[in-house]
Amino acid sequence: MQKILVVDDDPHIRDVVCFALEQAGFATVTANDGAAALAAHKSGAPDLIILDVLMPELDGLTVCKELRKISSVPIILLSSRDEEVDKVMGLDMGADDYVGKPFSPRELIARVNANLRRQQAELADPANQNEVDDYVINHDTYEATWSGHLLRLTQTEFHLLATLASYPDKVFSRDALMERAYDVHKIVSHRTIDSHIRRLREKLLQVGAPGIRTIHGIGYRLARP
Repeated sequence: MQKILVVDDDPHIRDVVCFALEQAGFATVTANDGAAALAAHKSGAPDLIILDVLMPELDGLTVCKELRKISSVPIILLSSRDEEVDKVMGLDMGADDYVGKPFSPRELIARVNANLRRQQAELADPANQNEVDDYVINHDTYEATWSGHLLRLTQTEFHLLATLASYPDKVFSRDALMERAYDVHKIVSHRTIDSHIRRLREKLLQVGAPGIRTIHGIGYRLARP
């Protein structure tokens, strides 16, 4: 049984989310603020985290940023501020998905399943490893390295890198990347894709990898040495 960590300072929201998750066959663990969320993750790594943005002690964006230093666990943000700038900020901090309040429990469960399904699909992929230049992208362990340096990527960042590396000389449009990186029928803006690419590019450059080239007016491709 997969375990979901639900983090929200509103006990009613926690109860609603946990009830929906448990009805869908998940085990749940809860935390009522950001500090408790970090402690809960440390005491027993969950399979996915549902994380409220506006909380006391540590807000959800700060928690997301701290978690990304140590974990690639899928993170779905919840927020009553359903503006694009807030979504982009959350994705910049390393979140994989974003759901605005008020939300449908059925939609939230669909998002949880989609994010977990993407991760499981990688583990079941028979083409378990792809090597391009000094990249090694392992679909069994869900890890990517550059010249032996481990890249700490979110689930979406991993899918984007794997897509770009699958055809390293191909220029991918934002729409093509969107189709390959998201295993759920939803529409995300080009700005969202740009935000993920920006974070991925920063992580590649930190380990000395060539990064990702922007082909203006078209999209992106993997930079080659």
